[in-house]
Amino acid sequence: MRDALERAGPLRIEPAAHPCVAERLFVEVVNQQLSTRAAAAIWGRIEAAATAAAGTPRALFEAGDPDLLRACGLSGNKVRALQAIVAAEAAGLLGPELAGLPHPERAAILCGIRGVGPWTADMVGIFHFHDPDIWPEGDVAAVGCLRRLTGRADTRAVAAAFAPYRSILARYLWRIKDTAAAAPA
Repeated sequence: MRDALERAGPLRIEPAAHPCVAERLFVEVVNQQLSTRAAAAIWGRIEAAATAAAGTPRALFEAGDPDLLRACGLSGNKVRALQAIVAAEAAGLLGPELAGLPHPERAAILCGIRGVGPWTADMVGIFHFHDPDIWPEGDVAAVGCLRRLTGRADTRAVAAAFAPYRSILARYLWRIKDTAAAAPA
């Protein structure tokens, strides 16, 4: 594992790419249970539909046209989840105070929104709030890579040794997995 981490090189943690939690949640809901490539293709169709309507993806979700969103590749459940995020934001559940909460409390609030589960809350914690100590147990790529590198099934126990920087471990594991997938055979 040490060799893989060293080969991965230093990580650069970019500032949050989305101006608010709702925007990040939109992306993560689209990403749920999909390959990165499939999620990017669906998001590209959402952006194209938004551009055609002279709006933004958020405007599409606010309008809530299920037929248009389904035509972009979203399931009915994801359409309802995106609409629930819009409603949660309107209800004041996604305000700036979330940044000051510990991840378990923030995750409990986020998981109260239809279609938002622990994996999505973890991704928001890692990529939007930059919480350094989240082990995304539900992430197949991070868990699988850690198992492959260590030969151990209990990734929670292995990741515990990296506290309080388990999010950094996950970022490294994603990079290691992506690098291995891109390497020529």
